Amino acid sequence: MTDLIRYKLTIEYEGTNYHGWQWQPSHSSIQEELEKATFKYCQTECRFHAAGRTDAGVHAKAMIAHVDIPRDVDDYKIMDALNYHLKDVPISILNSERVDDEFHARFSAKKRYYRYHIINRRAKLSLQKGRAWRIKDKIDVNAMHDAAQVLIGQHDFTTFRSAHCQSKSPLKSLEKLDVTRDGDNIYIDTSAISYLQHQVRSMVGCLYYVGRGKWTKDDLKSALDAADRTALGLNAPPDGLYFMKVDY
Repeated sequence: MTDLIRYKLTIEYEGTNYHGWQWQPSHSSIQEELEKATFKYCQTECRFHAAGRTDAGVHAKAMIAHVDIPRDVDDYKIMDALNYHLKDVPISILNSERVDDEFHARFSAKKRYYRYHIINRRAKLSLQKGRAWRIKDKIDVNAMHDAAQVLIGQHDFTTFRSAHCQSKSPLKSLEKLDVTRDGDNIYIDTSAISYLQHQVRSMVGCLYYVGRGKWTKDDLKSALDAADRTALGLNAPPDGLYFMKVDY
């Protein structure tokens, strides 16, 4: 029997119709699709481990995962084989490479990057429907960026944490939270070692309040200091959230 070989995979997916990354008994997930494709390829049940567990409706530009497969072949053949079995779903393997058994997609990660995409226009979305948050009213991006800086550093992010979050501690260290505009496109880019469940979407929702003039920078700081989920202004929809990349 061929020994199991560990492969590191870079994965792109459109998460609109999935209940997140993690396998669930009654809902379709990205992990389930990948494991079904791998079983078709090698007739062995192989478990995928990801750098992050995206929520329902969230997308990925370059999620990193690892899997142990009983196939000792050229790296690109793993990518091609899985993409063949994924041809009917919006999931693509962008790269595959053999790694040693010490590598772990989640525990070896040093930094994770997310981007939230807002489209600020009156017209409804067509091409980007389900892939961005359309906001028709004027937004002050400069105010959003300035306010966002109060969230940088290590804080108790309980206010921005899902009630179902399984993290042991609400303390997280946020390295970057930038808000920029390019025409109708507003991008909120963030990086950190790790995040709480719903943290990015909750931060974006509160920054939206600032951009609309409903909150000030001080209001955002007060919400953070409250360390209480009831102080949250808004949880942004999943449509515009993308897992961008991981540093190892």
